[in-house]
Amino acid sequence: MTDQTNRRLRLGMVGGGNGAFIGYVHRLASRLDGDFELVAGALSSTPENARQSGRDLGLSEDRIYESFAEMAVKEAARPDGIDAVAIVTPNHVHYPAAKAFLEAGIHVICDKPLTATLEDARALAAVKPKNGARFLLTHNYTGYPLMRQAREMIASGRLGKIRVVQAEYAQDWLTEEVHNKQADWRTDPKRSGAGGAIGDIGTHAYNLLRFVTGLKTEAVSADLTSFVPGRLLDDNVHILLRFEGGAKGMLWASQVAVGNENGLRLRIYGDKGGLEWAQENPNEMWFTEFGKPRQRLTRGGSISGDVAPTMQVRIPGGHPEGYLEAFATLYHQFAEVIRGRGAAYEAVLPTLADGVEGIEFIMAAVHSSRSDGRWTRLDQQ
Repeated sequence: MTDQTNRRLRLGMVGGGNGAFIGYVHRLASRLDGDFELVAGALSSTPENARQSGRDLGLSEDRIYESFAEMAVKEAARPDGIDAVAIVTPNHVHYPAAKAFLEAGIHVICDKPLTATLEDARALAAVKPKNGARFLLTHNYTGYPLMRQAREMIASGRLGKIRVVQAEYAQDWLTEEVHNKQADWRTDPKRSGAGGAIGDIGTHAYNLLRFVTGLKTEAVSADLTSFVPGRLLDDNVHILLRFEGGAKGMLWASQVAVGNENGLRLRIYGDKGGLEWAQENPNEMWFTEFGKPRQRLTRGGSISGDVAPTMQVRIPGGHPEGYLEAFATLYHQFAEVIRGRGAAYEAVLPTLADGVEGIEFIMAAVHSSRSDGRWTRLDQQ
């Protein structure tokens, strides 16, 4: 491949064809900062849709592929082959696709959760990438500026010793039986894995609380429920968490909470102060030092204390940055890692190891729920 330092990186995509939501999001995010150009794709498991989707996106006919395996081999052999691939398929395809591209020496950007099974997650972690190929897991909420700032504040001791963490992610779109492209694979254990709501959105809440607090989870006590008759995977999750050092946590994830659209919230309390943040209003965060008035911190300039060095802000305060920009931050900072000048971002970008822990979290919760909420350790999965 030619020098990557100053040109746009060539991007391929697996999945994300016509009618796919998350592929569209990834394409927008990859372009926002001008770091990537989509040049190749295996966009659907259906050959006709793969070919039409590629044409609709303006890809060259010789770079529209009917399988990710063919794409990995042929792109690795081209002098102008892709530098990175975005994998935006249902969960069960993540492992074989990511493995194929890492072994071909192509950087991988993979949607969460990492894989459908813990066995696949650990097998992927054991892959030896060719030519130092790197891996990014798109837990995009870690890209919000205020979540980077919260992480910095906690690490610097502004909240003191963390005692209590409350995370929730509530939606209502699966309140009734639903049949469409997005719902069908998410409620199918063959494609989604052992977790329903916990895998789709619960892992986001869990990853975010781990990212912001730095706490290491010891064990979980979980109650997973499928409220909709006939649904094979959970649509509501209640989990208690125990962390090393004595902190306690609660996590609620639901896709049957009527009136909630995308209610990701995080509340963290230490012995000196507390933080509260909600994704649907992501440009403000509430910080309270014990015994002092509550403070409203905004992304645009009212941050108290040192600003997180990884906090990427594109526009002045009062102009909201949100979901797409957070995704784009991950893409931009990963591009800098690929170019060899992203050392400052290494600690904040979600990794393959984060993905393995996410699957361990899912499986510990599933096993706990099947055992009537018995406390279950993550390191024993």
